[in-house]
Amino acid sequence: MFEVDDIRAIKDTQGKIMGVDFGDVRTGLAVSDASRLIASGIGYISPGGIEKTADAVAQAVKEQGAVGVVVGMPVNMDGSHGSRAQRCTKFAALLKERLDGVAVAMFDERMTTMTASRYLNETGTHGKKRKQVIDTLSAQIILQNCLDRLKYMS
Repeated sequence: MFEVDDIRAIKDTQGKIMGVDFGDVRTGLAVSDASRLIASGIGYISPGGIEKTADAVAQAVKEQGAVGVVVGMPVNMDGSHGSRAQRCTKFAALLKERLDGVAVAMFDERMTTMTASRYLNETGTHGKKRKQVIDTLSAQIILQNCLDRLKYMS
């Protein structure tokens, strides 16, 4: 298995956290405010390939001044991890290698794409516009769920 941090490593830092919804085509990005109350989507990247994506996300982390990164972990509804989860964990490990001293952890992303899709349906966002925002919105949901969880961790 690839080596990434436990979520507690992020809790023990202070400052912005970046949320990442890693995908083979598009990778959504979100960032928190410094007080970690609100996650905001900042867009998506699509450099192609896991290595180039790790490079591009590492650059975004540095530009945003984030002290931690949460990568969505695609967990099956029964709690098991499939090949997609392994690929996301590999991506997170590559990202950690590129970010000296920045905590990189995985966070359960079950239901985030469905939640994002439901929101986009309710707001009437369809077609090309939908493709442009769903990954960013998913990253924002992953990060907001993580921020909410961190508030209650001891």
